[in-house]
Amino acid sequence: MEITYASPSSQNLSSSSQRSSSNVSMPAARPVKVIPLQHPETTSSSSAASSFGASVSKRIGNFKRMTWIQWIETFLPCSRWIRTYKWREYFQVDLMAGTTVGIMLVPQAMSYAKLAGLQPIYGLYSGFVPIFVYAIFGSSRQLAIGPVALVSLLVSNVLGGIADSSDESYTELAILLALMVGIFESIMGLLSHAVISGFTTASAIVIALSQAKYFLGYDVARSSKIVPLIKSIILGADKGKSRKYLRFLRAAGPLTGVVLGTTIVKIYHPPSITLVGDIPQGLPNFSIPKSFECAMSLIPTAILITGVAILESVGIAKALAAKNGYELDSNQELFGLGVANILGSFFSAYPTTGSFSRSAVNHESGAKTGLSGVITGIIMACALLFMTPLFEHIPQCALAAIVVSAVMGLVDYDEAIFLWHVDKKDFLLWTITSITTLFLGIEIGVLVGVGASLAFVIHESANPHIAILGRLPGTTVYRNTQQYPEAYTYHGIVIVRIDAPIYFANISFLKDRLREYEVDVDRSTRRGPEVERIYFVILEMAPVTYIDSSAVQALKDLYQEYKSRDIQIAISNPNHEVLLTLSKSGVVDLIGKEWYFVRAHDAVQVCLQHVQSLKETANAPYPLPDDKLSFLQRLLKSRGEDLSIAELESGAQRPPDFKDTDPKLEPLLYRKS
Repeated sequence: MEITYASPSSQNLSSSSQRSSSNVSMPAARPVKVIPLQHPETTSSSSAASSFGASVSKRIGNFKRMTWIQWIETFLPCSRWIRTYKWREYFQVDLMAGTTVGIMLVPQAMSYAKLAGLQPIYGLYSGFVPIFVYAIFGSSRQLAIGPVALVSLLVSNVLGGIADSSDESYTELAILLALMVGIFESIMGLLSHAVISGFTTASAIVIALSQAKYFLGYDVARSSKIVPLIKSIILGADKGKSRKYLRFLRAAGPLTGVVLGTTIVKIYHPPSITLVGDIPQGLPNFSIPKSFECAMSLIPTAILITGVAILESVGIAKALAAKNGYELDSNQELFGLGVANILGSFFSAYPTTGSFSRSAVNHESGAKTGLSGVITGIIMACALLFMTPLFEHIPQCALAAIVVSAVMGLVDYDEAIFLWHVDKKDFLLWTITSITTLFLGIEIGVLVGVGASLAFVIHESANPHIAILGRLPGTTVYRNTQQYPEAYTYHGIVIVRIDAPIYFANISFLKDRLREYEVDVDRSTRRGPEVERIYFVILEMAPVTYIDSSAVQALKDLYQEYKSRDIQIAISNPNHEVLLTLSKSGVVDLIGKEWYFVRAHDAVQVCLQHVQSLKETANAPYPLPDDKLSFLQRLLKSRGEDLSIAELESGAQRPPDFKDTDPKLEPLLYRKS
């Protein structure tokens, strides 16, 4: 058996449905285009396994056609900009951008390491090897990676419950976490942007409060929740000592604070200000991560850090790529981040990712290629080799100022305002994530946010959008009648568009809505032959990308239910996969091949002529011998003259004329014997 697209025309549609395909009359003046459609009974290539095999074969074929240069570019993205590097045009701006970011990264790296509960030297290590690795394997040319505040807080919050930050095991766990994050980097899915925005906003507040102890001069409780932090700050207020001559540091800016703070310490040696202290000099040694016995307890945190890192880094990288006019390979980007973390863990680095602030500075400084990242790495190497003795006298409060200054930019109230105006559900999600993170902690905040996001997705999927379609005046286009009030419908016919895949979770909702549409009929905008009820339900299935077995069975039940009430289902424009599913499940034969159409307009024209035939039968002066036959039998046995399509659409009742018959009737399925 072969399924084809066809364009037959008939002056008597009610009787033509009885004829075999070999007897269908076609007007000689109009060419018929027949497009063979592969049927599941004649080939198995449409199966999922064959489709997967075809996809794999296509990918293998693409690999075979790749040149050696393309192979190098695939595994070493840096070769793309190295081959086309314009030294006179690019080197100066790359040098300036890399130097600027490097100067910015040195104090930030130490600050974020302290936030993570580590010694400052590990922040410098994390800003060294991963930068070089990412410059080779990363696909973004402006993304600046290294330690960031959010990841540092996550590291501190989780590892603080496993080991004391003064223990060597704490550092080992942080390095092991970098290895695990690198492994998970390429397999972590994406989280909702509203979840991440709410999470980062709440985390920024918690981070800023956690650094207050360096300003206030007394200890503040170590916590990832806002209530214990505020309580600790209030209870310890009487312990603080006012230093009027140091107040200007709060507004002086983080980088200036480092210089001025160090200068003051060198000159006055104030006893109340704690210093960074001794920092080892030299590059990190190669070492294999330890404490693998704790790896299982770190998996949730590694996945969480990976999710945040992927979403933020890839988002930044894509935005920068669009601004600089080159394409970004997301898979390669994830691979580059993963390799950077994996290799970094062998040189004492804790988890790193792309930085908002440093990437913005890198871009605004004019960085053109990944060479700017290499220059940043060289500056970090110089800092490790020659400058660590100078870092001993940096005040802790100066590093805290850098953290607070950095995270204040993460308080994304603009995003909240935007979500309020654009999508109230996303605003609710943002609010839920922010509040739960502030009051219940980071892990619970993210879990609640992700859970709420999934709940919203499931709700939207189980309650998909459904539209009643009407015809736009003067066209053959059918659109949502609520969106286009001028669109009109026809008596006895309801056209329903389902804007989602049909599966077990939403089929009950769809059936309920279809029953409502059958009863709730707006007659004010209807045209065509006037009848008292619905005889045809046309399902516009162009947006339906998938239909599962539960939905197929429900569709069969719906057909039987409609049949018992003399209502016929018609299907318009199902895609290839949906059509094959309906065919293999027997729904095509159950409904009838003559009730599948390429366009909603074709289905409407066919249904209109049947509606007119039913109206003439109902208005006959004497009952017909077969008045007790079923709806479909009455349609097939009807011998009344059909009105022209134009007359049926307008509701006119003049006698028919063959020359007015519209030949544009295009059933989707055409049976051949």
